[in-house]
Amino acid sequence: MTGEDHRLDWRVSSYSGNNGACVEVAALPGAVATRDSKNRQGPVLTFDHQQWRAFLHSLRG
Repeated sequence: MTGEDHRLDWRVSSYSGNNGACVEVAALPGAVATRDSKNRQGPVLTFDHQQWRAFLHSLRG
């Protein structure tokens, strides 16, 4: 990703505690961006919607 990630609407799960040890997500056209909430200037990983759904399914399984 480029420096544009500061414009994204980053969200943290309501299941996260207040310790900052969580992942933030932001919607992109056709994808989902993720980053570590403890290192907001660090790398951003992106997943297409199919990959993201598979990941969420694996968590629920």
